[in-house]
Amino acid sequence: MGSLPSLSPAKFGVSDLSRLFQSQLDHLTNFFHKLDLVQAFSFTQTLLNAPGKIFFSGVGKSGIVADKWAKTLASLGLAESLFLCPLNALHGDLGLLSPKDILVLLSKSGASQELMNLVPCAKSKGAYVVAVTSAEDGKGGLLGKLCDMNMHLPLSGEICPFGLAPLTSSGIQIVFGDTIVAALMEANQLSKEQYAMNHPAGKIGKSLIFKVKDVMKKENELPLCKEGDLIMSQLTELSSKGCGCLLVTDESNRLIGTFTDGDLRRTLTASGPNAIINLTVGQMCNRNPRTITADAMAVDAMKKMEAAPSPVQFLPVVDDDNVVIGIVTLHGLVSAGL
Repeated sequence: MGSLPSLSPAKFGVSDLSRLFQSQLDHLTNFFHKLDLVQAFSFTQTLLNAPGKIFFSGVGKSGIVADKWAKTLASLGLAESLFLCPLNALHGDLGLLSPKDILVLLSKSGASQELMNLVPCAKSKGAYVVAVTSAEDGKGGLLGKLCDMNMHLPLSGEICPFGLAPLTSSGIQIVFGDTIVAALMEANQLSKEQYAMNHPAGKIGKSLIFKVKDVMKKENELPLCKEGDLIMSQLTELSSKGCGCLLVTDESNRLIGTFTDGDLRRTLTASGPNAIINLTVGQMCNRNPRTITADAMAVDAMKKMEAAPSPVQFLPVVDDDNVVIGIVTLHGLVSAGL
């Protein structure tokens, strides 16, 4: 059974790696210096003013980048953006295109036959076709001549030892695409709230969407007791609800204070096990607890828990009349992904 040869330090060292990174930097610097910003702005405007859907297509590594462009743009909710496989497009997926749509074709060489075959078909559907290439002529090569618009990405070379593998050009495509997306975000004045609506499972999305009422415990989950209840009679309530505390309320369910398992330990230490038998929750509770409202953002609840002078593990949730309607715990917030 064969094995892969080990890389000999004598043949490749840190200096060689440094040379490759410097070469990559030189190629990227060339791209930024030679990029036609007027042309890039026109391309941005084309996407910004798209009356219909925006499709991206490409083959090979350019196809992977095109798919990323489509997914990144779609994730912002600024446009209906999709990847169109050039092969499948010629076998029925062209039905997705309409006269209001834009089709962006990514190709390093500007000579991808699959894309050139697609252009006349897309135009016959009324789509506006844009080539994004690094063709040596600076005009998109054969593909650019067929399209309605060409966006040139300057490329001085690849760091591939053979100058063939797209080890630099694909990076330039990604950098350019992500920068255009950032421009579209600014031009549309995309807010964090709008961004979060399309990322509900991510931490950023959750922090901007989830409110206290979405993560709080309520009704039968609440560890409630009255001011005159004996501490010993409420030990089960203290431990069974998983909150580490009791919410002490009056007859109208308005919050009086909180009693925690920490308060229990301190009471036992100060008064002894015999004295605690006759003590009520109201005698030993904290009558000035931190609270929060149900419509507050969940991330603000976490900040309030962690605030000075000392962090807490929970917050009673009260309404405008100080009536207890829930409790939010640190464990609950962490479990929700915040």
